Amino acid sequence: MNKIKVMSETVPPIVLTLLPGGQEPGMGFQVLDIDLTRPDRLITPEDLQTLHIPKNLDPSLGVVISGRAPIWLYGMLVHECHCSRWVACYDPRFPGAVVVSTHSPEVRVGQVIPWRQGPIPVPAAALVVVGPPNSGKSHLAQALFEQILLKEPNIYLQRANWDGEGNWFLDLEAQNLDGAIISSLKRRFKGTLTPTFFEYQEQVVMELRRQKKLVIVDVGGKIDAAKAPLLKACTHYLLISRDPEAIPSWHGFCQGYGLSALATIHSTLEPTSEILSNGNASDELVVRLGGWDPTPILPPELISRIEGLMLS
Repeated sequence: MNKIKVMSETVPPIVLTLLPGGQEPGMGFQVLDIDLTRPDRLITPEDLQTLHIPKNLDPSLGVVISGRAPIWLYGMLVHECHCSRWVACYDPRFPGAVVVSTHSPEVRVGQVIPWRQGPIPVPAAALVVVGPPNSGKSHLAQALFEQILLKEPNIYLQRANWDGEGNWFLDLEAQNLDGAIISSLKRRFKGTLTPTFFEYQEQVVMELRRQKKLVIVDVGGKIDAAKAPLLKACTHYLLISRDPEAIPSWHGFCQGYGLSALATIHSTLEPTSEILSNGNASDELVVRLGGWDPTPILPPELISRIEGLMLS
């Protein structure tokens, strides 16, 4: 392994490690692994100015770039590795890495090179966050992901909706950007449901479960049988609702596809984090939760239940 050397004693915000990969003739490759070392996993564009790929990168082999990082860091690394036989970017939603550049007749752009980063023998749990519209599902999923990520980096948040919202949308809200601008961007990026959308999401979640220790899934706010493939790919559900009368219907919908209830959250705009019912590990946790600006205050009991899914 070859890690970037720095002049100071502190660990650099981005560490690149060269690892062995596949050895098949014409398909041999090395893995360029990205590690963001700050506790919050954040980097700035200025961090690129002192970043260099390992000197022992072998250009006669392909290279798979792997790791959680912004798209602009991936763009730089693809460019820096252009002398390699081929370059692919690992995507845990597929069973391998997607080739984005090639000088080899054996490999074509768009080809998926079979490879998994630390495969997990038993599929991990997948927790889908459900509930009526405007209850705070996306905010809650993001908050859960960010808090658990501090302890366990090998988790994934899959946005299984076409509404134009995502992590970037919540980041803009947190920056107090003008609401009209946010709404305009949301309309611009909003898609529509297609017949194969949830079948695709099912395949994505199943592949993520083979590679991650936990998958959190954010899905839209309507009870719809079209979501059946996605729900069947999950193991547990977390219900959040601003409407108490809608809760029984959502329980029936999720349990109809064999999902186990992890918690029910009564959503409110008032800043609060109140445990209403907390039995033993097999009982459902009931929480009253609010204060969504920018993120809710998550009770330790809820985090503990979710972390328990990784242990099981």
